Order: sequence, then structure tokens, then C-alpha cells
Amino acid sequence: MSTIAIVYHSTYGHTKLQAEAVFRGAQSVPTIEARLYTAEEAAARLDELDAADAIIFGCPTYMGSMSAGMKVFVEAAAKKWFTLAWKNKVAGAFTNSSSFSGDKLNTLLGLVINAMQHGMIFVGLGMMPSSNRPEEMNRIAGPGPEAHNRVGSFVGPMSASFQVNPPAAPPQGDLETAEMYGRRVAEITLQFIRGKTA
Repeated sequence: MSTIAIVYHSTYGHTKLQAEAVFRGAQSVPTIEARLYTAEEAAARLDELDAADAIIFGCPTYMGSMSAGMKVFVEAAAKKWFTLAWKNKVAGAFTNSSSFSGDKLNTLLGLVINAMQHGMIFVGLGMMPSSNRPEEMNRIAGPGPEAHNRVGSFVGPMSASFQVNPPAAPPQGDLETAEMYGRRVAEITLQFIRGKTA
């Protein structure tokens, strides 16, 4: 059995819904055990993450950067950097903000850099924009809320909740994107583990 940890911070509940979707996707892959941790729980149980084969990080984008709650976890996890305890683990990341952009890319890049500092191997989204509704790319309004990867990210899932409270937001397409990403990270993790033992 391989283990994937999803570590997330959420204040209003939008990113929690995204994290749960990533969890469902990872858990759907045979021989994968997914575990969901809030950033606070993960900071208090860092040694448990040592046993994970992959860690997926997620947080909201606040003022163009990762949330303070995730930053607290990142700084607590710095003690793992000294021994490179997470070296060669698979990593991933996701984020949510209240607009299409919100400078979410900056948040994902911060999470990627954190993973690189730990020597991890990062998995991108691997999905074209509006992959399930490509015809919507020809509209001035762009892809609708049912579209997968409607924001057009390649680093990791980005969801846009605007000023809509959960569970109405993030929309279905954004959550399905997160679920597919969880499955992708899990499948690549298994490929990586098999390759190491071959």
C-alpha cells in the first residue's frame, strides 16, 4: 500500500472542498491510501509525513501569495529540510482564490519551490484548458463553471470561488479538476515506486 498525504489550509471552506476532491481522486487509485491533514494537523504530526510516498499541498491565495496558515506549516516543516527527509517524494499543489486570477500562479510557484527545497519531484496538472468543453474556448466569456481546468493552469489545479460561499463554490468543474489531479498524482506515484523497485 502506498500513501499520499494531502496537506491543506482553508479559512472559509473553499480550499477544504478542493482538498477533499484531491483526496477522492487519490483514494480512487487501487493500492493507494490517501490521508487528509489540515496544515495545523500536519505541522503537529510531521513525522507521519515522512512515511508518505507523496505529499500534495493546497491553500487559498491571499493577496497574491499562499495563506498564512500554510506558511506556518511550511516553516514548521523546515526541520525536515535539514535531513532531506522528504527527498524523492512525489509532490503536488493546488489553490483557490476569489477571482479567475488573483495571482494564483504565485501561490503555486511558492508551493513548488517549497517542494524543490525538500528535494521532492513535482507533478503538474497535465490537462489542457477546458479539456472537457474545448468549444467554450471560442467564446469571449471563456469556459464556464463546468469546464475542467477553466483557468488554464498547468502547474496544478486553480479554482475560482468569487464571493460565493461553499458549498456552492468552487464550482463542479473546478472540483472535478482537483479530483482528476489527485488521481494523476497517485498514478504517477505508483509508477515512480514501481520504477524504484524494478
